[in-house]
Amino acid sequence: MAQILFKIPITIPYLWHAEIPVYGFGLMLVLAFVSSTALAWWRCKREGLDPEVIFDMAFWIFLCGLVGARLFYCIEFWGHDIHNLLEALQYWRGGIVYYGGVAGAAVGFLAYRWFHPFPFRPYLDVLAPSIAVGMFFGRLGCFLNGCCYGDRCELPWAVAFPAHTDPWNHQVRLGLIPPDAARSLPLHPTQLYSALDGLVLLLLLTAYYPVRRRDGEVMGLLVLTYPITRFLIEFLRNDEGAFFAGLTISQNISLLLLLVGLAYWTWLSRLPRDRNGDAPTRIGSSPAELAAARA
Repeated sequence: MAQILFKIPITIPYLWHAEIPVYGFGLMLVLAFVSSTALAWWRCKREGLDPEVIFDMAFWIFLCGLVGARLFYCIEFWGHDIHNLLEALQYWRGGIVYYGGVAGAAVGFLAYRWFHPFPFRPYLDVLAPSIAVGMFFGRLGCFLNGCCYGDRCELPWAVAFPAHTDPWNHQVRLGLIPPDAARSLPLHPTQLYSALDGLVLLLLLTAYYPVRRRDGEVMGLLVLTYPITRFLIEFLRNDEGAFFAGLTISQNISLLLLLVGLAYWTWLSRLPRDRNGDAPTRIGSSPAELAAARA
């Protein structure tokens, strides 16, 4: 892991010199945004949808998702990892909750569509693989930062994190390692498990895309599969305690999301088998068709 990947020197001769740190977590967020947007744009072109919609709403989805993810983290860990507003604003140092990001991104998506109507279910399918790509890069960022760490592990791929990282601090507080320890005890690299999960989901969604029977099924498949994999990976994590019924808060949310996915898929199954059936708006659509897309 490497919280700071490198530093960019900036010098004004005889006046000022500074080195700007580039955080691994922040860089992975940038890569997540760029790659997921590019994939969604390519998918729109391939499906005959207007790719400009992706560029227009990508910023708002990303911004709302980032705010939601950080807000969720600050609420959950206020008084522990977050003590004041200044620390709450330092998102580039890590500390975001994925499900908070999902909620924020959903708000951004729906708000943008309200003011700029576009076909709902076809664009959900376009965005689903991009979410998996964002998950991959985001979890790599978690690994570089040292957050979202796992439980004790004796397997060959176990990871020991350096001093003053989150898992090291946690083990020092519990008395598992001395304060002068150079590294933490070996842990499950749950961040890499989650990144691999994102890649597997990307392959699954990509394979299912051309055989989907109805618009919206690709997103439906994501909403059905991700909560299951996230629920299982949570058993190997050690950065959150039990929240309800002996399960972490993310496991509880996963169960709720799975129920939402089942309800959504049930609703989809009752619709006619039609791809782009609710998409009266394609490239070159009239203003009247655009207005009708909101319904």
